[in-house]
Amino acid sequence: MDSAPRRLVELTTHESLRLLGCASFGRIVFTAQALPAIRPINHIVDGDAVIVRTHLGAATGDAVGVVVAYQVDEIDPVTHVGWSVTLTGIARQVHDPRDVARYQELLRPWVNGQRDEIIRIQPELVTGYRLTTDQGPG
Repeated sequence: MDSAPRRLVELTTHESLRLLGCASFGRIVFTAQALPAIRPINHIVDGDAVIVRTHLGAATGDAVGVVVAYQVDEIDPVTHVGWSVTLTGIARQVHDPRDVARYQELLRPWVNGQRDEIIRIQPELVTGYRLTTDQGPG
């Protein structure tokens, strides 16, 4: 394993959203019963919004109408280089039947069971960092 120092290079919003769109899953961070909660969930990116599917009664349902964070990363476990992107915004349920149908077609849940609720996270804040070796440009 390389022990050379690493550095964080800040990514642009555009690059952060591009990387987010290349990933197939992330972690939604929300509050459940007044405590922080994190759940892994698969997603798609539509424009600059993250779209997830869930079901009524799911813990992630507590996230609707409130500020959440969504985090995705890809860090190599051996070289310790990669990237991390976090967006923060309000999670809102999608109600338009055309959008619901389109997202249900595009986004297949990874777990069994009914997943008919579509949530859109429209970012207010996007931060991204590349973790790189200290040699050369980021």
